Amino acid sequence: MGNHYGNLQKIRDGKRTYAITPHIPGGFITPKNLKKIAEVAEKYNGVLKINSGQRIMITNLKEEDLKSIWDELEMEPAVKNQYSVKNVEICPAGFCKRVRYNTMPLAMRISKDFHGMEVPNRTKIGVAGCRNACGSVYAKDLGVIADYNGKLIVVAGGSAGYHQRMANIIKSELNENEAYNLVKVILEYYKENAEFGEKLGVFIDRIGAEVFRKDVIQKANLEYTENNVII
Repeated sequence: MGNHYGNLQKIRDGKRTYAITPHIPGGFITPKNLKKIAEVAEKYNGVLKINSGQRIMITNLKEEDLKSIWDELEMEPAVKNQYSVKNVEICPAGFCKRVRYNTMPLAMRISKDFHGMEVPNRTKIGVAGCRNACGSVYAKDLGVIADYNGKLIVVAGGSAGYHQRMANIIKSELNENEAYNLVKVILEYYKENAEFGEKLGVFIDRIGAEVFRKDVIQKANLEYTENNVII
């Protein structure tokens, strides 16, 4: 892949065009990189699309231009492998009046450590600083949400795709380090035990939600109590 990476788009009149999506952690981008994306898109007749993953896709590109485009952007692709952690979508917690806990540092830590991690199927993570859960965290494969009291909730198994599924609440009343560690354990447990191509929510349904909860909570060295989660 490397600097040649691009997604084939719709073929029209026999002409192939490609799209690329640079990695923009958490949707926060510097003015310099924003200008660079605009300039490259203009130079290569690209069409810009702000997507649901808090990134900017450049489409309508020619295959022969892809290497030059990546070289000029000096950015990494957002997704190199479909069977991976595709993105960590975060709310602007530190800038929002509704915030109960500034989850931005935690979200960026999760993004830095787990973005691109190979897992059985594409996985999206959401992190939100209040129970509004902006970014549809309950529809993400994995998520962290700040509760009314500033403590954190970890959820898993959500999906807004072909098979809609509300995430299970795995554990509440967590501090930042506990939430981070539980996210790490869930990803590792999913990678080690799920079948290839199995979405996290499908895996949870197959083994049983309470079995999943108990296993990951105990592996994270947290106290497990059956059905003790406040929704």
